[in-house]
Amino acid sequence: MTVQTPSIDTLVVGAGQAGVAMSEHLSKLGVPHLVLERARIAERWRTGRWDSLVANGPAWHDRFPGMTFADVDPDGFASKEQVADYFVDYAHKIEAPIRTGVEVTKVVRNVGRPGFTVETSDGRYEALRVVVATGPFQRPVIPGIAPRDDRLTQLHSADYRNPEQLPPGNVLVVGAGSSGVQIADELQRSGRQVYLSVGPHDRPPRGYRGRDFCWWLGVLGEWDAEVMRPGKAHVTIAVSGARGGHTVDFRRLAHQGVTLTGLTQSFDGGVVRFAPDLAENIARGDENYLSMLDAADAYAARNGLELPDEPEARVIPADPECLTHPLSELDLVNAGVTTILWATGYVHDFQWLQVDAFDDSGKPKHQRGVSKEPGVYFLGLPWLSRRGSSFIWGVWHDARHVAEHIATQRKYLAYYDAPTNVAN
Repeated sequence: MTVQTPSIDTLVVGAGQAGVAMSEHLSKLGVPHLVLERARIAERWRTGRWDSLVANGPAWHDRFPGMTFADVDPDGFASKEQVADYFVDYAHKIEAPIRTGVEVTKVVRNVGRPGFTVETSDGRYEALRVVVATGPFQRPVIPGIAPRDDRLTQLHSADYRNPEQLPPGNVLVVGAGSSGVQIADELQRSGRQVYLSVGPHDRPPRGYRGRDFCWWLGVLGEWDAEVMRPGKAHVTIAVSGARGGHTVDFRRLAHQGVTLTGLTQSFDGGVVRFAPDLAENIARGDENYLSMLDAADAYAARNGLELPDEPEARVIPADPECLTHPLSELDLVNAGVTTILWATGYVHDFQWLQVDAFDDSGKPKHQRGVSKEPGVYFLGLPWLSRRGSSFIWGVWHDARHVAEHIATQRKYLAYYDAPTNVAN
């Protein structure tokens, strides 16, 4: 018996926010396509996050243009389940051709004929184009300095769910971006002693003068910045939508009971050593915070906006003891630390994509999502076209550009293939 290999114009890999957005724009342009998802639609939102996670942006902002959140106040912050349900509902609304439970395991370019051969858990496909919409959170990273100590429970923030999951004892949280800060806060409120290792970070105000920081970044043109500022590649963003949304303030966390430390440098014999950079990291975070207040005030004055003054936003709490006399090291056993939680981010994992679409360091090489490998596209990556690219609304706009590029290429091929257009 001859097994037929399905032939597809455009194959989209992944049915998270990027894949759903891509499907909408391809459908609007009449591009035949199929979306393959190895689990469920928006699976990472359901099972790749901790239980209490909410979106970091308000519901009026963190959504697609075509649909609002039905059960979330526009100024509220959707829970992870509400976000996942939103994408499921959106996919149904646009009748996206999504096939779930199918994992793509290998993509190679065909030789002597157009397109790609795609190996999956459901058999082989042929596709003229492949859109990689697997997002930025692919493989959790735990640094090589992690100790080999059977006395400690170690897990990445991707595997954290709630305080009850951890063994009794205190916790060292390494990484002070949005995930690390929110998890450290939750663990401390649950009654544990928490040590939070703080590296370089930006900490925008959650809101200022009656407007959310997402609004301020929009009117100030920051979301549309096309190039990351020098020196910001390893700077995390500390912002939170938890408990109705609030500005992250490391000093207040310390006064609440969290012990702040500098960047985690090494482990040796059960002792962790920290860099002497805590004060510098906190100070630079303050500079980022205050500079945004300055920019907001200048914008309001320039445009004659009658917004309420908020002088208390510039009040910096007193330095806590852990900031004026920071720890240089910590004996984990003596401190009662039984768990190290690594909130240290992710790296891309494109081993399955065996095409010439990467630079020498293994990063995707593209221009606004259009890969250097013809017929391969990327979507949902940070800074794909601008600062907002990896956010829900940003990926929707990037998807439109990629879809238009695909539609244009199809028009060229259709013109070439039409017999009436062959030159005499």
